[in-house]
Amino acid sequence: MDIKIVFGKVLRQARKEKQISQERLALEADVDRSYISKLETGAYQPSMSMLFALSGVLQIRPSELVRRVEEQYGEKG
Repeated sequence: MDIKIVFGKVLRQARKEKQISQERLALEADVDRSYISKLETGAYQPSMSMLFALSGVLQIRPSELVRRVEEQYGEKG
């Protein structure tokens, strides 16, 4: 499985855990909602600065998001 798809799934799970809409995540991360959608579907992958912005909004460490991606990618990759 492509790592971008795994990241997208992890991002969606983290967003839903915090009960944040794509619109709110986009607004607070200062990006368009369609960008969040494309991240979550694996069409895009985030830059390092975007990873930090997203994790800040989600109130989770960037390393935690990466750890979750590693776990899921390792299981399916």
